[in-house]
Amino acid sequence: MKNKKWFAAPYLVWSVAFIVIPLLMIVYYGLTDQDGTFTLENMAKITTPENLKALGLAILLAFISTIICLILAYPLAIILSRKNVNQSSFIVLIFILPMWMNFLLRTLAWQTLLEKNGVINNILQFFHLPSLNIINTPYAIVLGMVYNFLPFMVLPIYNVLIKIDQNVINAARDLGANSVQTFFKIMLPLSVPGILSGITMVFVPALTTFVVSDLLGGGKILLIGNVIEQTFKQGSNWNVGSGLSLVLMLFIVISMMFLSKTEKEEGEGDIL
Repeated sequence: MKNKKWFAAPYLVWSVAFIVIPLLMIVYYGLTDQDGTFTLENMAKITTPENLKALGLAILLAFISTIICLILAYPLAIILSRKNVNQSSFIVLIFILPMWMNFLLRTLAWQTLLEKNGVINNILQFFHLPSLNIINTPYAIVLGMVYNFLPFMVLPIYNVLIKIDQNVINAARDLGANSVQTFFKIMLPLSVPGILSGITMVFVPALTTFVVSDLLGGGKILLIGNVIEQTFKQGSNWNVGSGLSLVLMLFIVISMMFLSKTEKEEGEGDIL
């Protein structure tokens, strides 16, 4: 049994090489200047008007995308949970099939669909309907985020719903609860852990993304992820880029701690 621990060695090496060491490099560069002297000026760059605007817009679009994903994912998760095993497995497979394609290619596909002379506008013109001009706008960015991150909301909720004992729901109906009461009193509270997990899995990548805003925003809409990317690539300023990354990392950690605390309180409430 003790020898089986060595099977985790490759994962440990991979984690140290590609997670721990890069994080330590970000911390080092973010807290030092070009001479290697400790400073907090890199993190203070987040307070500039341009960076605050990019951070605020990133939070807003990530929040909107998360809400839309939740609204779309919950009914779909309910439908999947009520199918038999074979049907639900097939539908889930079809739903997550696009995720097997490269993230960049999926976003490029939406760029082709939404551009002024793209597929969607050509179809609308064929039926003499007004064209859509949402490419290079926040609406296109939100659409790209929802499309790419929706499965991350569906699967956690689905995994929680299929574990709910159907006898609990039947008991509520036998006691006189209608469908609305059963949903709000039984299903929704029991599915809170899945909802919180889905929110975390959607909000975090939506907040930090820069590919979606680059391709569907046309480089005209800067989110905090774009600012950090440009600081590293175009400005070649690892210190400021790392400092901004640390601020964003702290914001994400605080958000996840809040969601984790909420999930824990909900769990204690269910036990009581």
